[in-house]
Amino acid sequence: VDPKVGLYASFCICVVTALVGSRPGMISGATGAMALLMVTLVREHGLEYLLAASFLAGVIQIAAGYLKLGNLMNFVSKSVITGFVNALAILIFMAQLPELINVPPSVYVLVVLGLAIIYLLPYFPKFGRAIPSPLVA
Repeated sequence: VDPKVGLYASFCICVVTALVGSRPGMISGATGAMALLMVTLVREHGLEYLLAASFLAGVIQIAAGYLKLGNLMNFVSKSVITGFVNALAILIFMAQLPELINVPPSVYVLVVLGLAIIYLLPYFPKFGRAIPSPLVA
């Protein structure tokens, strides 16, 4: 997808959340799980289906909210949620690996530098707690 599509979508999500959101600090945006699924949808069927799938996901979320289905998450164990999040991280990482093929050496330097900042900055008390390391990277 063209990066402009993501920028426009992010802006629209912020505006809609600000107008109809239930909390002042509500976080909204594409999750890793949805982004991972939508890649295949766009690749196989085109960008038009992404809009339809997004609307359908919104309708399902609204229906689940009205039916109070969020309470069912109390029955999912913490280890299952941890496993899901870890598997999602591995799948996202594996999806990014092809982007590191046939690139200039400076890209590898930037990847290593970014990872070093993310994992080492929290060990410096002055900066690590005041500024999130992924934001610095």
